[in-house]
Amino acid sequence: MPALDHGLRFAHDGSSEVGVLLSHGFTGSPVSMRPWADRLVDEGFSVRLPLLPGHGTHWREMNRTTWPQWYAELEASLAELTERCATVFAFGLSMGGALCLRLAQEHGSQIAGLVLVNPSVLTTRPAARLLPVLSRLVPSVAPISDDIAKAGVSEHAYPRTPLRALASLAKLWGTVRRDLPRVDQPVLLLRSAVDHVVEPENAAAVLGGIASRDVTEVVLDNSYHVATLDHDAPVIFDRSVEFVRRVRADRAGDPQ
Repeated sequence: MPALDHGLRFAHDGSSEVGVLLSHGFTGSPVSMRPWADRLVDEGFSVRLPLLPGHGTHWREMNRTTWPQWYAELEASLAELTERCATVFAFGLSMGGALCLRLAQEHGSQIAGLVLVNPSVLTTRPAARLLPVLSRLVPSVAPISDDIAKAGVSEHAYPRTPLRALASLAKLWGTVRRDLPRVDQPVLLLRSAVDHVVEPENAAAVLGGIASRDVTEVVLDNSYHVATLDHDAPVIFDRSVEFVRRVRADRAGDPQ
């Protein structure tokens, strides 16, 4: 795959006091989140959509990165938003959902709410038990990208799955699952009824583990894993904007 332009990073300062941080998934790129970001810009929100380290270049480069580096990139973008916005939300797809959960765990009140699309926090695949060993012996395996029902659409992810990076992702999953009770912010979780990448147990683990009282689950019937580029993308965009406006009003004490 040709190296993608690092200009895929996207930043916009909006006219309102609302900021949204978006995170793409494992081996993916901001391409998977850009239509969502554009919709948020249209709503007047400030937006940050970083390119996570090791992504957008070559899968071999991703094997030289670890989850704390991906997370640090999001923390830097969060700092930018909190400096200019009164209310900041974190939106994540797949691994991006796990990273956003980590932000909520560590940054508490700085995160007003979470929107999670097919978040990944575990895998039930038996081969995952061999990952610590395989990642030292085999650099990559077949890809897990472009799980999209809509014809002709690509997320521009890597053509291989880098195993050392995947082993690091597994460590992120364990950390996030351990601290799920620390998440008490409002959560909107949208999951695809058919997902060939993330098992249903992921959404169940998140919803069963967090301490949030304000939780909404939406099932996407017409999309696969990369739902932000799929048939249900308008549902995701609309529901997320409604969520932001409601949570912000609730925080201000305004009746709906």
